[in-house]
Amino acid sequence: MNILVYGAGVLGSYLAHVLVRGGHDVTVLARGKRAEELEQSGLVIRHYFQRKTTVDRIRVIRTLDAEESFDLIFVVMTYPDFPSVLPVLAANQSRHIVLVGNNADSRRMQHELQQMSRTDKQVAFGFQISAGRRENGRIVCIRAGGQMVLGGIDGPVSFRSLLEKAFESTKYKLVFQKDMDAWLKSHIVPILAMNAALFAKGGRLQEIAKDKEIRTQIIAAIDEGFGVLEALGYTITPVGQAAFFRNHKRMASLALKIYHSVPVARLVDGSFEEIAAFFEAFGDWKRNAGIPTPRLDDLEKQFFFSKNTDIQHLQLSSIDRVGK
Repeated sequence: MNILVYGAGVLGSYLAHVLVRGGHDVTVLARGKRAEELEQSGLVIRHYFQRKTTVDRIRVIRTLDAEESFDLIFVVMTYPDFPSVLPVLAANQSRHIVLVGNNADSRRMQHELQQMSRTDKQVAFGFQISAGRRENGRIVCIRAGGQMVLGGIDGPVSFRSLLEKAFESTKYKLVFQKDMDAWLKSHIVPILAMNAALFAKGGRLQEIAKDKEIRTQIIAAIDEGFGVLEALGYTITPVGQAAFFRNHKRMASLALKIYHSVPVARLVDGSFEEIAAFFEAFGDWKRNAGIPTPRLDDLEKQFFFSKNTDIQHLQLSSIDRVGK
């Protein structure tokens, strides 16, 4: 298959690696220094847990021409970057597109892409379970196995068989969701609370690990966020996520303590710009729901106060400073 991975950051690079090893003709769209690195040295990935380094030679492009056609396009970006790419995707004749990454407004993005396109666009949304960072021309990739959660907005993914074919010769797992919009919104709530606390603490993970009060606030804020989504008619997905934070608070606090104690957590933080964009989207949800969220509001204030410090330059990887 002829596949384009639009974005060559942490997540896009690993996805391209998987597809290349699956026997496909893979093109990566990258720009600037990243494009030069790929052309000169190939796609270099250090697999952190697997203790190995892989190098793949791939085709690199800097722009997507309207007439170039791909069987599949995976767009791997941060949430604030997606809107600028939609016109480019709309002008291109390729039909099957997967927007990969955290997304607070998937329904609107799908609508805009389809409205702008002259050809029928079939759109799915995905989230790759991996993280990492870029360093010295290579990607340090944090993963257990390869996995992507996938789904459509208005029903099942119409091109599921094509996606399954793309990964049939790999060890990469596809997990299809019935309501991907609910899954993505549910995923954003813990991201908001945890990253707001991290920025408030100046990026010092150990302070969160040692501070029971801030961990309690994170858990309460997540509960509030889930309440907003439920008031808007969304089912928290996966269902057990809400039950864990609501019914097992001591266990959740312990889990947060352990998570913030391990070195690998430093590779899965979010960028200030993306978290700020999520807070903006959540503000709209909260106003529509009419539900107070005092603990999450307090974390939001601390988060934006941190903008005056050097912490806003933290780079996350699960979100893609993780994903570009």
